[in-house]
Amino acid sequence: MALKSIEFSVSGLVQGVGYRYFVKGVARAEGLVGWVKNDPAGHVIGMAQGDGTAVETLKRELSIGPQHAKVTKVEVKSETSIDRLQFSSFNITY
Repeated sequence: MALKSIEFSVSGLVQGVGYRYFVKGVARAEGLVGWVKNDPAGHVIGMAQGDGTAVETLKRELSIGPQHAKVTKVEVKSETSIDRLQFSSFNITY
């Protein structure tokens, strides 16, 4: 299994609409680990690690979001292959 790690930033109407909970749900369903949080500039940012196929699924879902979100941009700030996971679960951080 090839492991990948991504850092991402999502812009648009993504705060106050359940976006972080959406990301957490997708990540956990795909077996990913990492974190997601709101940033002061109004974006949602995060890091996800796991199987490369699962990371690709998350990347697709980031552009969709939950029902009331209006995603205008998804930026993958880094994408690297890794040897081992740095986290044990996927959580919302503050």
